[in-house]
Amino acid sequence: MFSPFERLVAFRYLRPRRQEGFVSVIAIFSLLGIMLGVATLIIVMSVMNGFRAELLGRILGLNGHISVYAQSPDGLPNYDAIEKKIAETGNVTLVTPVVEGQVMASNNGRASGAIVRGVRASDLAKRPTIADNIVFGSLDDFKGEDTVIMGARLAMKLGVGVGDNVNLISPKGNVTAFGSVPRVRAYKVVGLFDIGMYEYDSGFIFMPLDAAQIYFRLPEKISHFEVMLEDPSRLSSSMNDLLSNLSGEHLRLVNWQQSNSSFFNALQVERNVMFLILTLIILVAAFNIISGMVMLVKDKGRDIAILRTMGATRSSVMRIFFLAGASIGVVGTLSGLILGVLFCLNIENIRQFIQSLTGADLFNAEIYFLSQLPADMDVSEVVLVCVMSLTLSFLATVYPAWRASRLDPVEALRYE
Repeated sequence: MFSPFERLVAFRYLRPRRQEGFVSVIAIFSLLGIMLGVATLIIVMSVMNGFRAELLGRILGLNGHISVYAQSPDGLPNYDAIEKKIAETGNVTLVTPVVEGQVMASNNGRASGAIVRGVRASDLAKRPTIADNIVFGSLDDFKGEDTVIMGARLAMKLGVGVGDNVNLISPKGNVTAFGSVPRVRAYKVVGLFDIGMYEYDSGFIFMPLDAAQIYFRLPEKISHFEVMLEDPSRLSSSMNDLLSNLSGEHLRLVNWQQSNSSFFNALQVERNVMFLILTLIILVAAFNIISGMVMLVKDKGRDIAILRTMGATRSSVMRIFFLAGASIGVVGTLSGLILGVLFCLNIENIRQFIQSLTGADLFNAEIYFLSQLPADMDVSEVVLVCVMSLTLSFLATVYPAWRASRLDPVEALRYE
């Protein structure tokens, strides 16, 4: 497409020369602008993808894809038969009966609100989100009527460790002649988990199912079922199958998209807005290419006239300046791609290094819910960013190159 002569002249024009220093400075800043724009866009989109994937994985790891509730607030009786019906439904891999309630956890004058979930030890062992993140203690001790496993951050708040007792206070107290008295019972902490999500690590307690039924006064009943699916993309069809299998049971089904819709919709809106805002960086850099190339064409008017009188065609002159401007976009895009990928691959190490220098907490777990900065690069999005950058760069060079090709040699030599 480009002859050796055209490549030689185009790259010669890009070399900085003393009398053309200002034009070269504009070209350098245009290249840096495209590089930083592409790198920033890749980094931000990867972090947003990683943030969403980490939150989704942790939420589904604890809550399941579908929750099955009773219509009555008194609990769900005869749950063994219902559990069997759910397990026989296609695409269902795990059914977990759960007793859930809110309590106040206290120890040595410290108190914090928490959510208690009563589950069977065998079901908890099938949840890698919990079973693979036990940092102290063991799941083997999760049995009996007085044992619990709690989040590591909640244990830190209360000042308890493995082997210590924690008092759980239920808001549904015992009714006496003197009024309602809160129910208080001490439980032994046999394990601490740290899944890396602040909301769960600081507010969840797991208790054996039988013990939770006794504590929350739900004998032979549960609060709801948590259902895990083999293929989450078939969520709608799985819910329809469950409804048909459970017809007549007076149950209510809620999927994870419904229970977390506002949260993930907010993430999606923020992601789209960030994409549009950061695209403006590349657009501004493209305008810098236009201004730099226009000034280069004006500065090279006499050279263009000489090339035309020596036999260079208009299309050849156009290709020379198009190649000169497009080279800035190509080099800037490739540099931004390399910088963005390297940054994403080492983003947690970079965060730790900056924190050690500044002493500031750049990723507070209490605000962002996660204890580590995630980054998940989507190849299709990276390709889209690069293609968009190259397209804007090429479009930015069309007008200056066309203007150079339309320059009249006679007029240029007369007035230069």
